Amino acid sequence: MYNLKPEIFDFNTVKGISKKQLDEHYKLYTGYVTKLNEIWNTPYVPSNYTDNNPTYSKMRSIKLGETYSIDGVKLHNLYFENMTGGNNTPCGPIFNAIVNEFGSYATFISYLTSVGLSMRGWAILTIDSIDRKLHVTGSDSHDNGAIWQSFPLLIMDVYEHAYFMDFGTDRKKYIATFIENINWDVLNQRFEKYILQSQFMDMNKGRYCPYSLY
Repeated sequence: MYNLKPEIFDFNTVKGISKKQLDEHYKLYTGYVTKLNEIWNTPYVPSNYTDNNPTYSKMRSIKLGETYSIDGVKLHNLYFENMTGGNNTPCGPIFNAIVNEFGSYATFISYLTSVGLSMRGWAILTIDSIDRKLHVTGSDSHDNGAIWQSFPLLIMDVYEHAYFMDFGTDRKKYIATFIENINWDVLNQRFEKYILQSQFMDMNKGRYCPYSLY
């Protein structure tokens, strides 16, 4: 029996975004957790799935709802975590990697903002498994544009529900406010986790990890 619980975040540490906006956003996130529990607790009974059609069928509906809910839970967990409760000053190995990859921190922020203004759902700083470099990717929805075997470091929600109550149509101002609330301790922890995993895998395969914690 699945009984996933929503994670708890300290919204009192967020500056420039109202508690009401954050609380309403959190309610939406808890809805994804509830639906994921509901889907995962639905038993598979073969007689209930006799018309497995890729245009419309019960199984198709459940599987689409499952991936949407899973990604909705994961992305919101990462998003709320990397904007609450910590150090808002750019620093550490992840900051150095960003500067090296994008040429300057200002260029990275410009790029992240541009992606955020261009997408309907998410802007994500990630390390991809193909070239093992930093990329800013965009998704129109939780499961539309998601990239497999890509390690997310910074998640920015740009759905209207993330900002409309406070910022109206001024998404650019919301993005600037979000950037001021980035928890760089969290980003460095994620970066360190990626590097340690990569070093372990590279050691076994005789490969070299391009990033360092120092």
